[in-house]
Amino acid sequence: MAEAVLKLQPAREKSRQSIWTVAALSALMLASACQMVPKGKGPITTAPPPRDVVTPIGELPEDQQRHRIALLVPMTGADAGVGQSIANAANLAVLDTGGKAIRVTTYDTALGAAAAAQKAIADGNKLILGPLLAADATAIAPIARKAGVPLLSFSNDVSVAGNGTYVLGFTPVQSIERVVDYARSKGVDSFAALIPSGVYGQRTSTAFLRAVESSGGRVVSMQNYDRSQKSINAAVTKLQQSGSYDALMIADSGGVAIQAAPLVRQKGGAAARILGTELWNTEPRLLTAPALRGAWFASVSDTLYTQFATKYRARYARAPYRLASLGYDAVLLVVRVARDWKVGSAFPARQLSDSGGFGGVDGAFRFGKDGVAERMLEVQQVDAGKLTILSPAPGKFGQ
Repeated sequence: MAEAVLKLQPAREKSRQSIWTVAALSALMLASACQMVPKGKGPITTAPPPRDVVTPIGELPEDQQRHRIALLVPMTGADAGVGQSIANAANLAVLDTGGKAIRVTTYDTALGAAAAAQKAIADGNKLILGPLLAADATAIAPIARKAGVPLLSFSNDVSVAGNGTYVLGFTPVQSIERVVDYARSKGVDSFAALIPSGVYGQRTSTAFLRAVESSGGRVVSMQNYDRSQKSINAAVTKLQQSGSYDALMIADSGGVAIQAAPLVRQKGGAAARILGTELWNTEPRLLTAPALRGAWFASVSDTLYTQFATKYRARYARAPYRLASLGYDAVLLVVRVARDWKVGSAFPARQLSDSGGFGGVDGAFRFGKDGVAERMLEVQQVDAGKLTILSPAPGKFGQ
């Protein structure tokens, strides 16, 4: 467990917490933050530089003025880089918002997710941000539920959502719906799909079938593979034997799409529009893959994230992992809710159902009745050396 006890921005930052609209919150927060860290210089504040104080387990200081928030992420082991990046982003959000009412304590899930959750609850934390991994979320959810402590998971596993557990991660269902709807609006009628085996594949295949059906299109063929080159090759061969199609969904990472697309082009799918999921947003090699030129995929916007990444590098001297934005946005949400939250009382989870949503570096989001974050997504096209925005993400819900 490590705790960041931060010297925060002066009282002038309070005005930022009084902004209700999603777009205004995001824009003002990032604009002010960017002024605080000029390009090419380290962080500049009007208060002394913050210092990170590590508090040993069992010695969490008493604090009657701030809400205790637990951040559960892997800080050791194979996923330590991602976990540290999320923790850094969360602390950066505390600084940027002047969140004097919150204390964020980090617990290492790599040492045991259930034990980390039990320790966080015993320490008096009223809200848990995390964990990152789906398996950890499954282990922690019943513990948090029994204690009456809401869980804002960074996982994209929607099966854990509900009964006090909320899923903040990026889910494939929404990106598939968005890009399929866009394709239909551009005259695409017949669809095919390459789907990986496993739980992720099962969920994406269901989402794909529903999205095409609800938009009035038709599915020509769907083929599964196990992520080996041999299996992908066999799936593409079977796909081409099923007949022609206007668009092909490769419901997997950008790396797999780079492997599969040339085979598709060689085996009869030269004219098909290739579609992808939100996973493509983290794969820069797409821009140099000729077989994917003109491909479409839907994801959160990178416009504000790019500004966040610049600030992050200035402070921590390294680039953030893409998922670090989840830690930043989770703290923004808490800061907003904290205005009407009495210190020491239970977290007011009912405020998470605000239909107007919340704002952050990944754009607008809100939680549905199922506890899954609904996000505003944009559609991008893969071009030579760049991504082109074809359909921008709406600025707020209701547009």
